[in-house]
Amino acid sequence: MGKTRTQPLRPAYSRSVSGACGRVLVVDDNKVIRHLIRVNLELEGFEVVTAADGVECLDLVHRVSPDVITLDVVMPGLDGLQTAARLRSDPRTRHLPVAIISACTAYEVDSGVAAGVDAFLAKPFEPTELVRLVRQLMEREDPPSLDGRQGAGTAERAAG
Repeated sequence: MGKTRTQPLRPAYSRSVSGACGRVLVVDDNKVIRHLIRVNLELEGFEVVTAADGVECLDLVHRVSPDVITLDVVMPGLDGLQTAARLRSDPRTRHLPVAIISACTAYEVDSGVAAGVDAFLAKPFEPTELVRLVRQLMEREDPPSLDGRQGAGTAERAAG
């Protein structure tokens, strides 16, 4: 006898969390990593929306209005660096804090800074580092620069 699913599949974006301390859009093509990040952030009171790639991120970002976006670098189609560059080129999203969560090479970090990424967190990461980074990005109050971006490209390092 096969098991039947009694609950519907969870949607790409979670229910509204009453009293949530902010909304994070988590973008990673690895379902396990997306779930790991989501659970760790939800346990700390964040509302989490997930996307499997850059195209889905760009589709969701205007509908869900996140406070912070985390991106993996290596994803099919539109990778994290290309997604960050597109977010920065859109006046509606250029101010959003963006963090790369990936096993980045030095070249990818340099490219991320050039694309306007705010912070980097290397995989594998400690959950406490993830939460600390998201909180820092959410709470920052950098004044907008002349091009309208709030501290974009300053690339804080979470690990050091």
